[in-house]
Order: sequence, then C-alpha cells, then structure tokens
Amino acid sequence: MADQLVRNFCIIAHIDHGKSTLADRLLEVTHTLAKKEMQAQVLDDMDLERERGITIKSHPIRMLYSHTDGREYILNLIDTPGHVDFTYEVSRSLAACEGVLLLVDAAQGVEAQTVSNAYLAIDHDLKIIPVINKVDLANARVEEATAQLMDLIGCDQSEIVMVSAKTGQGVSEVLTAIVNRIPAPRGRLQGPVRALIFDSTYDSFRGAIAYIRMVDGELRPKQLARFFAHDRTYEIDEVGYFRLKREPADRLVAGDVGYVIAGIKDVRFLQVGDTLTTGPSPASERLPGYKPIKPMVFTGLYPVSSDDFELLRSSLDKLRLNDASLSFTPETSAALGFGFRCGFLGLLHMEIVQERLEREFNLNLITTAPNVEYEVVTKSDGTFTVDNPVDMPHPGSIVEIREPYIAAEIITPPEYLGNIMKLCQDKRGVYLNTHYLSPSKVMITYEIPLAEVIYDFFDRLKSVSRGYASYDYEILENRPGNVKRLDIMIGGEVVDALSTVVHNDHALAQGRALCKRLKSVIHRQQFEVAIQAALGSRIIARERIKPLRKNVTAKCYGGDITRKRKLLEKQKEGKKRMKRVGHVDIPQEAFLTVMGVGAGD
Repeated sequence: MADQLVRNFCIIAHIDHGKSTLADRLLEVTHTLAKKEMQAQVLDDMDLERERGITIKSHPIRMLYSHTDGREYILNLIDTPGHVDFTYEVSRSLAACEGVLLLVDAAQGVEAQTVSNAYLAIDHDLKIIPVINKVDLANARVEEATAQLMDLIGCDQSEIVMVSAKTGQGVSEVLTAIVNRIPAPRGRLQGPVRALIFDSTYDSFRGAIAYIRMVDGELRPKQLARFFAHDRTYEIDEVGYFRLKREPADRLVAGDVGYVIAGIKDVRFLQVGDTLTTGPSPASERLPGYKPIKPMVFTGLYPVSSDDFELLRSSLDKLRLNDASLSFTPETSAALGFGFRCGFLGLLHMEIVQERLEREFNLNLITTAPNVEYEVVTKSDGTFTVDNPVDMPHPGSIVEIREPYIAAEIITPPEYLGNIMKLCQDKRGVYLNTHYLSPSKVMITYEIPLAEVIYDFFDRLKSVSRGYASYDYEILENRPGNVKRLDIMIGGEVVDALSTVVHNDHALAQGRALCKRLKSVIHRQQFEVAIQAALGSRIIARERIKPLRKNVTAKCYGGDITRKRKLLEKQKEGKKRMKRVGHVDIPQEAFLTVMGVGAGD
C-alpha cells in the first residue's frame, strides 16, 4: 500500500476568502520556508496574481509536519483558484487529493463559489474539513457562517475549525484535522506505474514538465515514460517534489505528488488528464481522467504586426501546456489579417490569457468581441455549430438557431433582491426559485442565455448589489432563440471583426449604441466616413464622421468669387476620388467598444 504518513489535500473557497493567506500560515507553521523567504501570497508566483489579488493557477507544495503522535507526516497542498472562470483548475486539483479544506469568510459567509466547490468535492467523494476564516474581524458573524456551513454540507458544529489566517490563530488545529480526518492515499507500491497528470508547465531549457499524482508503483530516473494519449516514449531525466522550487528526488512512490522531466520538447505530447506509465511493462488500464473541458466564450486574437503570427502560435502552444482549458484554431480576417480563434472559460480567463501573452511573450495583440457557440439548423446543410459570427449562414437558409443557457445561482442580502431580479429579467432570464440560507442571505436561481452574461453581467450585478452579491453558474442545454447576426459597415464595407450575434429585440438599440461608440473612437479622415449597422440587407442604424477640411481659400485675399469657387470645386473632386480609393484605419479601441455595448444601452 501507499505510504500511510502522506496526506494530499487542497484548499477551496470563494474568491477573496483567504485561501492563499491560510496557505502562507501552513507553510510558516510547518517551517517549510525560512522567515526570510516568507512573503504574502507566497504560492502566487505570477505578477498578475499578485496585482489582482487572485489565484489563477493551482500551486502544489510539499510540507513536513511533526504530529502530536510523534510521527512526521508529509502534507501535499495544492492551492486552488476561487473565481468561477477557473472552476476547471479546481476540478483538476480535486482529482489529485483525498481531502479538502472548505474555507468560508466569517464576515461574508457562504458565497456562490463556496456552494459550487463544495458540490465538486462531494462529487469526487473527498473528505471535507469545514474552516471558518477571519474570526478575528470586528464584523465577523461566526454563528451565522457556522449555521450556513452546517446547512450546506450537513456537518456538526464540533467539526468546524475556527481560524484567523492573518494572525495564525487556529492554524495548528487545521494541521491536526488534516492528519486525523483526511485518509491516507490508496495505491499499490508493487506492479505497473500509474500516475495522473494534473498540471504541467514549460521550461525553455528542460522542455515540458508534468505535474503528477502517483497512484500505483514507483517512478525513478532512467525509466521509459509512456503515455496513454499517444505511442511515444521518453527517458525520464529527473523526478522530484515541490517545495517552493522543484527539488530532485531518487524516486516517487504511490501517494506522492511531484514532477517528471523527460525531455519532452513538443508541448502537444503532454496532455493534462492523461495517465503516465513506464515500459517495458506498462499498465493496461488508464486512470479516470478529467472530463474534456468545453470553452464557453470565443474571441479572435490577432498580432498587431503580421510578422508575429508564428510567435503567437508557439506562445499559445506553450500557454496551453499549463492551461488545458485554452483552445485555439487559425483563422483569417479581412480587417486584421492572420490570427487565431480562441476558446475561453469566461471573460476573466480571456483577460488573463491576453495579459500573459503580452507580458510573458512580448506580443502586441488585438482582441475581437467575445461571443458564444451557437447551434444552427439550416435547410440544406443540417445542424452545425458556429463560434464566429462571420460563419453564420444567410438568414434565408436558417431554420433555427439554438443558444446555450446557464443556471445562474446568485447569493445576496435580501434588500438587493428586487434590483437583481430586474437585472436578470433584462437579460432575458427565466426565474426558477428562491432559497433563504439565513435571514441575511438569500439564493435565487435563474436560467439565462450565456450570451447575455459574458459582457457586463458581473459588473452590473456588483453595481446593483453594492458589491455584496456573488454568483456561480452551470451550463445547461442549447435552446431555440430569436438571434441574428449584426454587421458593422465602415465606409460601405463590412468589417468582419466587428460582427456580432444579438437578440432580435435588442438589435436596434445595440446597433445604434455601437455606431455611436465607433464614431467616437474612429479618427476623422479627409473624406466622409459612414458607419452603419445592418441586419442582413437592412440598415438599422447610421452615424456619419465629418471629413477634415483644409481651408483652400485662405490664400485668396481678394479678387473674383469665381476663383474661390474653382478651388472649392477642385477640393470637392479630390475628396470624391479619395473616398473611392481611400482606406479607413480602425484603431484597436474600436474592437473593444463591442464588449461595452449591452442590451441595456
């Protein structure tokens, strides 16, 4: 059997409930890091994570803890994100653990992502240790948070651990609970090797590095690594554990969490969720991996300079290695040239990927308006999916368009209930139910088209609730919708990168708002520029950008009026010719305006 002194666990919670701070205290109490190495959010090693104060990537680390029974235990912690867009990261971490710390802020109580993560842990059949954090705050409502936790997971009050991750209060009790309550990993030390790849990263010198959870067997350098996803084999150069950095080891055994370096230069041959085994006697059955992730939001990424196209391709390949939820395919735009159609889990995920590409790979990118994937039924071609508005067929050939719906669970104080319900109805939401978690917390559930929430729903939700509401969502099925493709024409030509899909009831308002915003960002030319919004062949909105005008009569200080008229006619003819052959440069801000236009504008 696997080592009985090993405990594998992760911390799950809503965003900003103190996961990273609690991880810092655990590292401090177990003396994993020296005091001079300690800093806030020590596991958040990306600049983006520190700037935004959120965890984006899962971070494994190994701790040694001397328990009161006199034995030293190995604790493998995997820190997880809390934002709804990174639920996939959480599910990957849960697959590598036997238990979780479910963290709740004493001042805020159970939030939407707390509920979602708790259900994820229950689905994975993991041992849940409920923890209430920030009990030292003056506005802490410990009794209320306790009642909400007990109602959520059905635990006893005695099972809940009270901590203050900031001051270190109760952290020793958390470590004791981890050892006493979380079961040791199960697995066979003898027999074929089986290891689950739960994450990966890319090193420019060592190649692709797999983060693994050993399930069966023993892994050593010089063995031949085999993968179930393909037939290639690689000689293992190094195995090891995670402290703050990678630490090489002689071997990894069943129950361990560590890494494998095998000189894998092509990032496509290391897939998260795959099973690693060894030759010449490989395992015959793969481990149950993760469900294939389905991107929800699609957008086009284009390099500002066409010379950077291949750099963008290789950068996306490397980024996908440690972000399996990112998908991309090449595409061409008449306005922007060569680029990629990328799929993301949400808008925050899209922002993070774009910033990482620009910072880590020195790319300058243009992003088109995000949209969702539609299911289109046509008279001749049957049913197919469309993730780019440009690919939407002619309206005359369409029988039906189905759009994805979500079940949105919103948790809020009761006084903001009316404002939130109005917001959901404005977004074409269908009310399902209301559930009071406590006198000061209520959860309402709506079914809303995904296309209505990817732009500004979260911002408006925070605005109408003064920041107190939180929401989580689950993808439902596709349903028929009265949606149409909205084209934007600039100077009489359709700009494919500005096309979007809108609901018919909102098309006129969105077309007008979009034309007005584009008018404010597109620079004036020497000729008149018309901005038009069109549904098929019908123009529904129009704005005009006045031409720049040089005062050609300024040098005429006297003389006959016909001289001035001659100069003005000559200018008029020149502007007509320029309008025929002229080109309108569309700035990057124009593509971002589409994101800011909602149904309410």
